[in-house]
Amino acid sequence: MCRNIKTLFNFEPPASGDEIRASALQFVRKLSGFTHPSRANEEAFNRAVDEVASAAHRLLHSLETSAPPKDREVEAEKARARARERFA
Repeated sequence: MCRNIKTLFNFEPPASGDEIRASALQFVRKLSGFTHPSRANEEAFNRAVDEVASAAHRLLHSLETSAPPKDREVEAEKARARARERFA
């Protein structure tokens, strides 16, 4: 799976539309193998990003949990610590 796609569920504040779209863009890039599609493929690429973002938005807003929301800064620091350990 693409390492750049981050977990977006159960955070405070909730994931923004921009974060959901960025995640969808990374997913479509990974699937298609294109960072920037050609003009011939641009419409299909952008349509796929829109559809994935829409599905992700619906998913995130329909999920339920009893766990308290995670703090973005705390989780980001944990990820940085894991990266330091992995790449040290």
